[in-house]
Amino acid sequence: MADMPARLAEIVDEFAAAPRDLVLELLLEYSDVLPTLPEGTAEREGMEQVPECQTAFFLRARVTPEGTVETLFDCPPEAPTTRAFAGILAEGLAGASAEQVLAVPDDLYQRMGLAQAISPLRIRGGTAILGRLKRQIREQLA
Repeated sequence: MADMPARLAEIVDEFAAAPRDLVLELLLEYSDVLPTLPEGTAEREGMEQVPECQTAFFLRARVTPEGTVETLFDCPPEAPTTRAFAGILAEGLAGASAEQVLAVPDDLYQRMGLAQAISPLRIRGGTAILGRLKRQIREQLA
């Protein structure tokens, strides 16, 4: 079984070790990490909406011919927590193989200690984002 990508494991450890009162601050720093959609990406073409998120959130995972995963996220700036989840995945999964992404634990955000810092509804949205990414990857590998 592959391990989750090293960079994502580092991020998880960073959060797990952070004092409770800093977790939210740390999380929001990742909302700035999320790149905007590349120029020429037609209005969310080929992207899937994640209805579990309280905001309009779209994503796409693509397995490249080299077997690595490219992620694309679209999330409005006025949803910083959701953007932060996507930012963590964008940074943590960069250059990862499909197997590594599929090895990411489904309870990722709980492992980061976020369950104490943000609402269960937001955790559910973040978990749904990860679940849909994995499903898209599995479909492409099938």
